Amino acid sequence: MLELADELPDSSPRFILLSYPMTLASGRHSVPYVLLYYLPVNCNPNMRMSYAGAVELMRSTAEVNRVLEIADAEDLQEIEGRLKGED
Repeated sequence: MLELADELPDSSPRFILLSYPMTLASGRHSVPYVLLYYLPVNCNPNMRMSYAGAVELMRSTAEVNRVLEIADAEDLQEIEGRLKGED
């Protein structure tokens, strides 16, 4: 995840499709396919609106079940907990 965090721009939103292998508390292996919606706080308002309007289209086109919004690269460290439902 650190490599991905280094690639994220400071002021431009991005959609990221992520297949994240993990082990659940029950011991079962899972590989959820999710859409990360990266929306930095200092993003241009016009870009913010464009990306916000495209979230549902991107979700249905990519056929993901879950969309996680992140505001900064540090949020990537919490992805596994959010996927496991430890929001």
